[in-house]
Amino acid sequence: MIQAKQELLEALGAAIAQLAPGVATSPAFENPKQAAHGDFAITSAMQLSRALKRNPRELASELVKALESQPAVQRWVSALEIAGPGFINLRLKPEARHAIVAEVLASGDRFGLRPPSGRKVMVEFVSANPTGPLHVGHGRNAALGDCISNLLQSQGAEVLREFYYNDAGVQIQTLAVSTQCRLKGLKPGDAGWPEAAYNGDYIADIAAGFAARQTVRADDREFTASGDPDDLAGIGQFAVAWLRHEQDLDLQAFGVHFDHYYLESSLYRDGRVEDTVRRLVAAGKTFEEGGALWLRTTEYGDDKDRVMRKSDGTYTYFVPDVAYHVTKFERGWGQVINVQGTDHHGTVARVRAGLQAVGAGIPAGYPDYVLYKMVTVMRGGEEVKISKRAGSYVTLRDLIEWTSRDAVRFFLISRKADTEFVFDIDLALKANDENPVFYVQYAHARICSVLAEYQKQGGDLAAAPDLALLQAPTEQALMRKLAAYPDMLAAAAADMAPHDVAFYLRDLAAAFHSYYAAERFLVDDVALARARMALLAATRQVLRNALALLGVSAPEAMARETPAEEAA
Repeated sequence: MIQAKQELLEALGAAIAQLAPGVATSPAFENPKQAAHGDFAITSAMQLSRALKRNPRELASELVKALESQPAVQRWVSALEIAGPGFINLRLKPEARHAIVAEVLASGDRFGLRPPSGRKVMVEFVSANPTGPLHVGHGRNAALGDCISNLLQSQGAEVLREFYYNDAGVQIQTLAVSTQCRLKGLKPGDAGWPEAAYNGDYIADIAAGFAARQTVRADDREFTASGDPDDLAGIGQFAVAWLRHEQDLDLQAFGVHFDHYYLESSLYRDGRVEDTVRRLVAAGKTFEEGGALWLRTTEYGDDKDRVMRKSDGTYTYFVPDVAYHVTKFERGWGQVINVQGTDHHGTVARVRAGLQAVGAGIPAGYPDYVLYKMVTVMRGGEEVKISKRAGSYVTLRDLIEWTSRDAVRFFLISRKADTEFVFDIDLALKANDENPVFYVQYAHARICSVLAEYQKQGGDLAAAPDLALLQAPTEQALMRKLAAYPDMLAAAAADMAPHDVAFYLRDLAAAFHSYYAAERFLVDDVALARARMALLAATRQVLRNALALLGVSAPEAMARETPAEEAA
């Protein structure tokens, strides 16, 4: 069906050129809202009517005649029907629909993927400062960033996954002091315990490791503790390495990896921040007022100018952000996507304004942002707010241990990033159709079970099937859904919308479960059974491919709750 669609798009382009030479328009198909209206909808006649100032139904009639002369239409199309003000509904011949099964099976794991495009994209995500365990908000960030990276790679892009964090400054000083207090026998609530200190149990764990003179190794650093409770600088470095190691363990358990780590402190050490400020001053984009240095961000659409350097000589937080993004551009990453919480919304205009003002040739709108809202965790109908480990919030590790990696990854990308999300632990543990990840994975497991039984009975999955036998309405619906996968994938990558993959998976699983309920697969008719096995194998492949893009496993066997267990 993929080949048929491509050939038919080329035929539509040729027919449009014949009907309206010189008029610029891109041939495209739309998906009908109802399957009864055909396989593709063509709206070109209505688009051309504006340019040609003609009745769209008359143009639709002429376009149908032009299409009917095209060899691809004669090969793949059974009917072209004009509807409404000028729509053209296109119905495929059965062999065009059946072709998708062979196409999926031939492509296997690469079905839906596109060849290398030469496009380079950096995705910066998680970027959590090492001051405590990763929380569920970081988990949503990690799931979004990793899935967006996978989607871009599926469309041929070269992707760099980058993690940016600060290993110095006020937060790290607070971390060091908190750990030092623990080393000296203090604990939260004691007299002398700093009000701003971190109170989680993990601080005691760091202190114990430092006292034992442990060596900790993270993906990007290593440090050996001196064991001296008065070594505040060493305590800070050890604490950072310890927490980075813990972050690595959490991210590994979550199936997320990074290609590069970038330290905010290096921007100061290497003179990047000072150089950025110098360039902005030289460009005439700054002014001084009240002892502070300001950036004229209103020239770039911000609602007011912003302070860059405060009267005490320190920089506001968006200045190193601008310097950091200058390095991204200068390192050759012409497209950058930042995954951040919506609480960072105010920085978007400031960073983009600074990048335009610095005069480095950075395009407007750089970088792209995916902003997400926080996660509320519920269990037993009540919100879960506290983690003993973290002291004040639910950690990513808690969520994985309470449910599963698959559930957390699927749930956290199952809604648009900019919508609130409630993570229902009880729902994530259900082994029935209410649980969306179970519903999808169970479709895969069911198919594996049927295919295994077919082989056990002597069936040969390698034998060539007669796909023309796939005529049942549920078979037609399932093949249409399989054929939609490549375009869905391309659109999800373009829109940075991994939730579209989750939606697609639920629809594909629903199409399969309907098929499972409507038809028998292990039938006496050998040819029909063989054709149905081929359709099941193709469905299994697409389920597996899409789940892999989300970082979710595709189990081959699963136990479903009985009605009695569900009622309990």
